[in-house]
Amino acid sequence: MDRRRYLRLAAASSVALAGCSATESGGEPDSSSPSKTTSAEPDTVASNGTVPDSADDGSDRGVYVQPFAESMYVVGRGVMGASGGTTGGNGTNGTDTIASTSRTNTTTSGTTATETSDKSDAMPIAGDYRFALMYAAPHVFWTINGVETTRQPIEQGDSLHLMSVVWDPKSGTVLPDTGLSVEITRDGDLVSEEVIYPMLSQRMGFHYGANFPLPGDGSYTARLSVGGTGVRRTGAFAGRFAEPASVTIEFPFTETTREQVVSPKAPRAGEPGAIAPMAMGTVPSAVAPTKSELGGAFVGRATSGDAVFLVTRLSPDESPLDDGNPYLAVSARTPYNSLVLPAMALSATLERNGSTVFDGPLKRTLDSDLGYHYGAAVDSARPDDRLTISVTTPPQVARHEGYENAFLDMPAMRLTL
Repeated sequence: MDRRRYLRLAAASSVALAGCSATESGGEPDSSSPSKTTSAEPDTVASNGTVPDSADDGSDRGVYVQPFAESMYVVGRGVMGASGGTTGGNGTNGTDTIASTSRTNTTTSGTTATETSDKSDAMPIAGDYRFALMYAAPHVFWTINGVETTRQPIEQGDSLHLMSVVWDPKSGTVLPDTGLSVEITRDGDLVSEEVIYPMLSQRMGFHYGANFPLPGDGSYTARLSVGGTGVRRTGAFAGRFAEPASVTIEFPFTETTREQVVSPKAPRAGEPGAIAPMAMGTVPSAVAPTKSELGGAFVGRATSGDAVFLVTRLSPDESPLDDGNPYLAVSARTPYNSLVLPAMALSATLERNGSTVFDGPLKRTLDSDLGYHYGAAVDSARPDDRLTISVTTPPQVARHEGYENAFLDMPAMRLTL
């Protein structure tokens, strides 16, 4: 097995990033023009004088297969991924089907949310949220500000890439836009404390993550805190996910876990396509609804900047808003894996016989049936109206390898109702 990438102690002299997992085939993504990319720091140089990552060996044409597969340590579940054989599945065309997982990968409908978490539970519940914690080898990733990305290299001393997924314990729906901070302690002493990045990877989909240095082997405690979401909630989600909540999760960092968490080279690295998401058992993935799951009168499929958009029009009775108007819903996802693309700003214009009958924003909305989408009540929508969807702000989430050049330059899309 290729062991170029591995976890290490802070005192070690070389590091390596991880990519994300068994490759999948898929349709050719739409081309895009990546925005300017800057570098936050010089590359960390290993003791042999080489750059300890391969972030520059991929394609610059949009979505491509990440260069390395990955296993990760999921607290309470053990090591999953490349070495555990939990990945697989063939790629798809990114329209109505997905690889290896579903939008509610696992539900926990028998669990009732409480105001305090059970500290003995490795995936505790607090308030309206359930939390999972996992880690992999340190990653190179790209942060985004507007349309400009900044490469974040592996720092000297980084020990692991710590990640968290937050979801609704009743439905199994992953919750973007909550924000998440982490405080790491060891034997009661503070090791690190920071707000970590909302991220998108082919392996994990939407999650929160960052690289952290740890002082050595041992047992650590992570306190995870969310601040609640400002995204509009509708359906069974109305009135929920507004309050902050925190949990604590203990995790081991030992020679054994470091040896198990590896990242062998992925086949077809750098080619157009994507890697199949990891199946993580009770941890759900943020996968967008299929065409049939969206319901309503399907308007069409459009692409922009490598992203795929499914558009549907719902009748007043089907609308998630109780205002007596039809509703326009736009569901954005990645190609190949249909992973949710959150944190965008979209607007829509409807034209009829040369006149504009609607021009306004599509609000970020989390609905129990439509999932995470962008929508608006459009009281005058009729068949044969011309619809223009504009992306005023691309997804404001950090990107792992394979996505760093995608979802940036996003031209307007046009459809007919």
